[in-house]
Amino acid sequence: MKITKTHLSQYNRVALLLAAMLFLAATIIGGVFNTVLASGLSTAEKVSAGDIAAIDLEYGEEINELCAGCHGEFGQGSTDGEYPRLAGLDRQYLVRQLQYFKDRSRLNIPMLPYATERELPEKDVLAVSAFMSSIQLPTRLPPVDESSFDSYARLQASRRVVNIARYPGDVDAGKQLYSRECGSCHGKDGLGKPDKRAPRLVGQHSKYILRQMRLISSGKRLHDEPGDAEIFSQFSDAEIDNMLAWLSVQDD
Repeated sequence: MKITKTHLSQYNRVALLLAAMLFLAATIIGGVFNTVLASGLSTAEKVSAGDIAAIDLEYGEEINELCAGCHGEFGQGSTDGEYPRLAGLDRQYLVRQLQYFKDRSRLNIPMLPYATERELPEKDVLAVSAFMSSIQLPTRLPPVDESSFDSYARLQASRRVVNIARYPGDVDAGKQLYSRECGSCHGKDGLGKPDKRAPRLVGQHSKYILRQMRLISSGKRLHDEPGDAEIFSQFSDAEIDNMLAWLSVQDD
């Protein structure tokens, strides 16, 4: 068949139409992330509850395979206080902390190789934060059903249990101090207040909280305001122990 100028014109129109369709498909697939990035606002502020369903939690689980080397397979953290529990923390809080690591406003040596735009782009931040937030860890194993007991299933279930060990201190005194100094932001029950950008403390490892309080009091980590360092430095070791004692028994 002889190709004429008319045919070329038709081919061009078809090519342009296909290109437009591909562009539209890419826009729809990445709609959540493109909207967030184009807005100029932080993802924590911009992604609505309706958009969460569009975030690929399976992709977030894949990213977590890298995080698990330090934070555990289920985001349970480590009891020695080196790595925090991430499972069940507020999604917006997790997004914000990862952004702080990336822009170096919060410094953490183990995070340096990973908290970069190349290794952890914005869509990855959203996905892994949503996945971590969705993980619910029990504080105890269910009663044993002897009629259908499965030892392997029981062992697997036990790996997901996180119950904070009783920290030495005066629980009643710790409750009073917590209510006065921390409850208005972190919640009277210690489960956090997302609207105040305050994470849950109940269920977090005691030694990790202790280490963060020391970093804040020394000015090495920003709390809310620079002046908070002075407030934290005024707490005695006994007062901190008491507060940690109260927090440690709230998941019993």
